[in-house]
Amino acid sequence: MPTRTARTAWDGGFEDGSGQVELTSSQLGTFEMSFPKRSSDDGGGATNPEELIAAAHSSCYTMQFAALLGQAGATPIAIETRADVSLGPDPDGGFKIGRIALTVRAEVENVDEAKFQQIAQQAKEGCPVSKALGGVDEITLDATLETA
Repeated sequence: MPTRTARTAWDGGFEDGSGQVELTSSQLGTFEMSFPKRSSDDGGGATNPEELIAAAHSSCYTMQFAALLGQAGATPIAIETRADVSLGPDPDGGFKIGRIALTVRAEVENVDEAKFQQIAQQAKEGCPVSKALGGVDEITLDATLETA
């Protein structure tokens, strides 16, 4: 399997500095980041590590879920996954990601509700990004099977 690369360049200190994160492997873009924008409610038009983790987790989960549905004989029509990554104070000092909430809505044929929920949970536990985020206190899942 390939190795993927991102690169960050930073100028200045923690609170007054800023930087850019580059998606090096895909060459899809370079995005601004700074601590004041990271800690603002709206993100200030810049990305941050939590948003990048959310993107990684939602995309990985969705691919894992689609694969497991297919292996079970179900037919995924459309899957939409949202990951909400919460940064907060760490009791041991500094900050930590304490919670990730995954919300998935999927239109899937040839699967009943019980099997859908079972596969959704298996995807959460089996996706490589979920495994990498094992230090997060809580990863929740809200999965809804929608009909056409």
